[in-house]
Amino acid sequence: MTQIIYQVDAFTNRPFAGNPAAVCILDQPRDAAWMQNVAMEMSLSETAFLERVEDGFNLRWFTPAVEVDLCGHATLASAHILWETGPLAPAQEARFHTKSGRLTANRRGDWIELDFPAKPDKPVEAPRGLVDALGVTPLYTGKNAFDYIIEVDSEATVRGLTPNFSLLKTLGVRGVMVTSRATMTGYDFVSRFFAPGAGIDEDPVTGSAHCCLGPFWSKRLGKTDFIAYQASNRGGTVRVSVTGDRVHLQGQAITVMRAESVNL
Repeated sequence: MTQIIYQVDAFTNRPFAGNPAAVCILDQPRDAAWMQNVAMEMSLSETAFLERVEDGFNLRWFTPAVEVDLCGHATLASAHILWETGPLAPAQEARFHTKSGRLTANRRGDWIELDFPAKPDKPVEAPRGLVDALGVTPLYTGKNAFDYIIEVDSEATVRGLTPNFSLLKTLGVRGVMVTSRATMTGYDFVSRFFAPGAGIDEDPVTGSAHCCLGPFWSKRLGKTDFIAYQASNRGGTVRVSVTGDRVHLQGQAITVMRAESVNL
């Protein structure tokens, strides 16, 4: 039995940048163990699995190690593939049923807009090991349902981080986002995202982290619309708009590979 798998670079308009995701449009139901094995085989930060239902698609996301409750870049990649390969017409809204509720995606010219739930943080005391693992002095430490958020003094500090991933893995959360105001022209804030507990030392561009970063910077900068840059080695741009308890994320995507599996 064969299965077509696409690889898409998300939050970028050029190959080999942004965040790569695999996308499988399933032609029959598959169990979680099979999906986890495929994600492990793909060895990307996320593999998305789509199953058509009456009013959209069921969508699940797996890292090489675990299933996750929310993922931005693999949702962006999924919508891109649905429009590019024909299951959805270009003007159709992509509707997804997920562990984080109903999510949607729409085309906005050359960009794709995701409608996601806001995931704001609350201030917390930095847990033992977090500061040591990052090697920085936080201006602020917070936590939301998934991750810790650390504000630091400058973009240079964000870019220069060399975390102790073994220590970060012991914190018992999905990941840690580190952020500061941007000094690069045309951007409002920068960030990096580390998730060794989910099997990803550094995620190149993390849509779901911006569900926290958007509300965080809205409070500090007094506005609701942002251009954000995730300063990983691959790098990627995210347009962020905060509207009440929702966050709209815009990014671009490009397909880089189509593979047909055998014996799956």
